[in-house]
Amino acid sequence: MLGCSVIEGAVPERLDDAPLFGGVRVEVLNVLGAGDAFLAGFLSGWVRGKDYETCAARANACGALVVSRHGCAPAMPAPAELDYFLDRAAAEPARMQRPDLDVTLARLHRVSVPRPRWDELFIFAFDHRAQFFDLAQEAGAAEERLPVLKQLLVRAVVETEASDPALTGKIGILCDGRYGQDALNAATGRGWWIGRPVELPGSNPLVFEEGRSVGTALLSWPQEHIVKCLVFYHPDDPVEHRLEQEAQVRSLYHAAQSSGHELLLEIIPPKGKHPPSEGTVVRAMKRFYNLGVYPEWWKLPPMSAETWRQADALLAERDPYCRGVVLLGLGATMKALSGGFHAASAAATCRGFAVGRTIFEEPSRAWLAGNIADDTFVEQVRHNFGTLIAMWKAARHRPAATPVIG
Repeated sequence: MLGCSVIEGAVPERLDDAPLFGGVRVEVLNVLGAGDAFLAGFLSGWVRGKDYETCAARANACGALVVSRHGCAPAMPAPAELDYFLDRAAAEPARMQRPDLDVTLARLHRVSVPRPRWDELFIFAFDHRAQFFDLAQEAGAAEERLPVLKQLLVRAVVETEASDPALTGKIGILCDGRYGQDALNAATGRGWWIGRPVELPGSNPLVFEEGRSVGTALLSWPQEHIVKCLVFYHPDDPVEHRLEQEAQVRSLYHAAQSSGHELLLEIIPPKGKHPPSEGTVVRAMKRFYNLGVYPEWWKLPPMSAETWRQADALLAERDPYCRGVVLLGLGATMKALSGGFHAASAAATCRGFAVGRTIFEEPSRAWLAGNIADDTFVEQVRHNFGTLIAMWKAARHRPAATPVIG
């Protein structure tokens, strides 16, 4: 676009005599909303007392961005992407002729808008599928009982939240669609953080449960559901295996970008030729950032306080828009989780925990065997969940310590 003129005072006889504030030349894909965006950009500077040159630059940039995208209101830029666009257009005007192709700009358009805050999270993870199937087999229970069990788990979470008003806005679940679709339906719309898995349980290399067209499956998900993917990954895995893992994660990331869902990436270094050591997980995170994968959430195993500091530094450097990290449980005992909580409690980016088997395993075994009734099952799960919440809160007020894993 050529730009715009701002006339203050008498209107000149020829509009060409008015001062011209140049714009950014872009390829036009759509004209809807250009005027609204232009005026919004101008006013966003004017109401803040900016000079006409700044106001016009913002106006021209907003109009340019909207016409370079398909859509109207959803194409309007947020302040962070507007600043990025103006900086890049000044430095590399040819590159910004197709702003729709700039991956950083596209990501800022998604992540820099205001979103609900999750400063602290207590997530009950019962998205397990293989483990619940094994529990049913062990108890001699029909597989058809598992969806009922998962609905009872949602009931336990509802009652936990209701027991303490301070928990509102801090509750979350991880639940699957195989055995937990009814549970997901019951949980959706409650204002909870809700994640659901896409990986085939235990797959290494990574395989998606719905097949390669994982993006198609996401189209039917409620927007509030967060895509969760567990990947067994070590930066020193054999090259072909590592590249397959990375390709799958990248395809999922792009699918989530297209569908508009947030992504949680869970990293567990596999046991094998390269045993995990301090820093392995942080190296894995760095590798995915280098590949252009920016998940909104990370789910990580217990680490030392020093490694948590390294993770904080990495996120501050590479992705200040990351929503946070949650600590996974790996079926650890309450004692082991307490140590992990203390080490993570000082981490600026760790929002809380996402723990499952420690909470549900023993009550589920008893319920599936017919040894306890529904109410007793719910009460036992509530007790375990509440105990972990209390442990996390206590850890937040105590010095960090090295986790005890076992």
